[in-house]
Amino acid sequence: MIFSFFKNTRTKSPTNHPQFWVDYVAQFSKDQNIDIQSKFIVLDTETTGFDYENDRILCIGAVLLEKGHISIKNSFEVYLIQEHYNSETTPIHGILKKEKKDKATEFEALKNFLNYIGNTPIIAHHTMFDVNMINKALSRHGIPPLKNKLLDTVALYKKSLLRSPLIERKDHYSLDELADKFNISKKDRHTALGDAYITALLFLKIYKKLKEKTGQVTFKRLFIN
Repeated sequence: MIFSFFKNTRTKSPTNHPQFWVDYVAQFSKDQNIDIQSKFIVLDTETTGFDYENDRILCIGAVLLEKGHISIKNSFEVYLIQEHYNSETTPIHGILKKEKKDKATEFEALKNFLNYIGNTPIIAHHTMFDVNMINKALSRHGIPPLKNKLLDTVALYKKSLLRSPLIERKDHYSLDELADKFNISKKDRHTALGDAYITALLFLKIYKKLKEKTGQVTFKRLFIN
């Protein structure tokens, strides 16, 4: 199901945080035993730029991974109403300021996103960029940062490489580069939902490569937080 958005209600809890945040935090009361059969949320954001202070999220897209399969019917996509806009980045993401799409306020987008992800571990490509953009948006509304466990496909790919002087290791691997390396279609590249889907496919291929290398994948050692 594609989630959409709606009333601009800001019910506060006794802690002075919105009730949706209180409900979100309550889901982290128990330790999770994570393996490939678990649920994962694969995330991507499209933004006006790379400055955490001044740039803003244009769109959040995510797909659910469950039991090693991508669940498209349980995807998430929200476009945000834009008060800040950078026309220089439009050729990359293709999102126009006055585009006729259903759009949510930043607060409503965050509320619906947290309701969607719950305590599920998050996977992204260069994860901390997306997470930091979301955390900065949360902070603008007086809400603490995300608590979910995080996996990064770049870090996972590096761990999958054999230790050999013949294999080039780089600090940065773009999503385009790894999609090409694993023969993944880039049909919907540079849309948040499209990039989330590409990242989910990439994660599954890297997981297979990691398992071939190590025999057993222990996610507890792979989280970046």
